Amino acid sequence: MAMSEERETLTWDGFGAASRDLAREILADGFVPEVVVAIARGGLLPAGAIAYGLGVKNCGALNVEFYTGIGTVLDAPEVLRPALDTEYLGGRKVLLVDDVADSGRTLALAVKMLRERGADMRSVVIYTKPTTIVQPDYSWKETSLWIDFPWSAQGTVVEEDEA
Repeated sequence: MAMSEERETLTWDGFGAASRDLAREILADGFVPEVVVAIARGGLLPAGAIAYGLGVKNCGALNVEFYTGIGTVLDAPEVLRPALDTEYLGGRKVLLVDDVADSGRTLALAVKMLRERGADMRSVVIYTKPTTIVQPDYSWKETSLWIDFPWSAQGTVVEEDEA
């Protein structure tokens, strides 16, 4: 299947606006998280920005691998070490953050894990794709295009050095 040349490009300014918009929407909804959990790696920067906007200082990360490249995925999402202390999250208000709900499989795994631990949680992403199997509680924008995020659009410096 050929990928469309058309892409959704999020700039750093757009990222800042999206993060603030989402923080405002979450607060307007009456949800005040005690902990913000990023789905690493894509959710790390959005989680930090949204946590800052919400005034939340308690942050953690859940390391999940699913996408191994553009259009390349594992058979199922896998939780990687170091592991998040999910026992601590039981009974707490937790905001789970990722960059995009594409297939939704990574988000579904993380939501299931946190709910099983008894977290009162909500999920937020910058982008939602129409193909996602789980709808996040909050999303800034929907698109069916490939998304270039400002933190990953240029690839890694390792790739540059190998070229």
